[in-house]
Amino acid sequence: MIVNIAGQYFFARIDFTKEGRYTLTEQSKNILRQARKPVTIRVYLEGEMPAAFKRLRSAVKDLLTDYKAYSGSDVNIIFIDPLSGLSAGAEQDTVISRLYQAGIEPTTLNIKNDNGFAQKTIFPMAMVEGNGNGMPVKLLQNLDASGNYEQNINNSIQNLEYTFTSAIQKILSGVYPRIGFSEGNGELNDLQLDDAIKSLSESYEVGRVNLNLIDQHGLDKLKVLFIVKPQKEFTEAEKYKINYFVMNGGRVVWCLDQVAAELDSMGRSGARPGEQLAFNRKLNLDDMLFMYGARVNYNLIADANCAEIPLSMGTQQQIQMAPWVYYPLLMPDTATSLVRNIDGIRTEFASTVDTIAVTGIKKQVILRSSPFNKLHNTPKMLSLQMVEEQPDPRSYASVPQSGGVLLEGVFPSVFINRSLPEGIEADYRLPAGAKASKMIVIGDGDVFKNQISSRDGSVFPLGFDRYTQRNFGNKALLLNIADYLANEENLIDLRSKEIKVRLLDRTLVKAEKLNWQLLSVLLPLLLLISFAIFQHYYRKRKYAR
Repeated sequence: MIVNIAGQYFFARIDFTKEGRYTLTEQSKNILRQARKPVTIRVYLEGEMPAAFKRLRSAVKDLLTDYKAYSGSDVNIIFIDPLSGLSAGAEQDTVISRLYQAGIEPTTLNIKNDNGFAQKTIFPMAMVEGNGNGMPVKLLQNLDASGNYEQNINNSIQNLEYTFTSAIQKILSGVYPRIGFSEGNGELNDLQLDDAIKSLSESYEVGRVNLNLIDQHGLDKLKVLFIVKPQKEFTEAEKYKINYFVMNGGRVVWCLDQVAAELDSMGRSGARPGEQLAFNRKLNLDDMLFMYGARVNYNLIADANCAEIPLSMGTQQQIQMAPWVYYPLLMPDTATSLVRNIDGIRTEFASTVDTIAVTGIKKQVILRSSPFNKLHNTPKMLSLQMVEEQPDPRSYASVPQSGGVLLEGVFPSVFINRSLPEGIEADYRLPAGAKASKMIVIGDGDVFKNQISSRDGSVFPLGFDRYTQRNFGNKALLLNIADYLANEENLIDLRSKEIKVRLLDRTLVKAEKLNWQLLSVLLPLLLLISFAIFQHYYRKRKYAR
């Protein structure tokens, strides 16, 4: 009774789970406590649905209940089945179309019933509204394109806190950071960056940035600049604009291929079939990166821990998968929350990245190769016949090589005490004092490139290998980098939260199904009969005296 009375005046919650499943992070609590305007969250995941989606819905309800308890303002939670009571046909199509225009996307499921399969349309989405703003939120992340249904649900549950906290923070502040992907120097095109841009567009304003055309006003509005696989030399004017952006606190992600090598180009350009000369690119960025504290080397990492490529083998030229040591899988360094709980990163013809001692710059390696690697200086002739060679463990025994680094601090100006380069207007001046900034340097330009179907030109999810049907951590790395560089609230820790779902072993369930069915049916009956016999003899013995 005393506990019940105290509970009316004091809020407390004890989480007995090992991973803190029912405990909000301090970042979420702080954002909720600072909320001064009411927030309405409409969840459209309601009605009849498969068990896995019911588990997702329950997780959403539990999380939003905590949000309501910690918020400094009213949080209205509404669960809606938008198609409830509507007849199939025009009425449902009208509602689906209206919701789609608002950013609420439907998902069609095939549900097994007595007559076979029936289609069910559900909306694993939510709309977060407040401060005159609204933001649609995806509850089902679809990170695994290989079709691992349970893993998709598990990933979605793990990501719920970040999804809602980030949305609430954005609508209350009214700030949607701008992220730009550079173009004009041979960078990846829109189709190759399609999934990267679409994934970031759910939380940010994303577009292309031409360094030749953008002016000072445009750079001032930008928060993060991605420079992904440039192939042409940068002019001094373009470098000046990048330096101006950094001096004003802008964040840059460098994804550079210092060595020109493409698997699709092998056998072309006059080379023998299956061969290509990997040569050094001249991007005119070495001096700039050196001043900032990093260097992308002119070499190639050959790693025994690598991705596979399709090759025609045998007399019948059958397509088979073979490991290609020049597609190393870089492993995240879990010492930093930026890449914690991320799978291996698929790269293509990656180079090592070194750090340079620069005063006031903090440096941290975030991506490393495996210990079984070999470095090749370039130029170097590459051949597809190399796949037939088994890597010699003795020659590949080495130390992990750094493939990506994080730099933080007040960066020195590359153009200090230098005259304005040609193409820069006179009033395009650098600030008197540089602001603290961050940048990431990765020695691969294809790390954020999605694969494209050769049949119809459709785009595969970032990080998904259509040949091996394997999903790598490239998309998670992109989202983490964007969150880390664009958000001052350090919401990246929310993405690192891991919730373990103890799923049943389906193989074991299938093998022992009959045994457990018999046990669950017969054991209660045996216990009941045993109790009846015991009761009978006990009463007979008691009253016979």
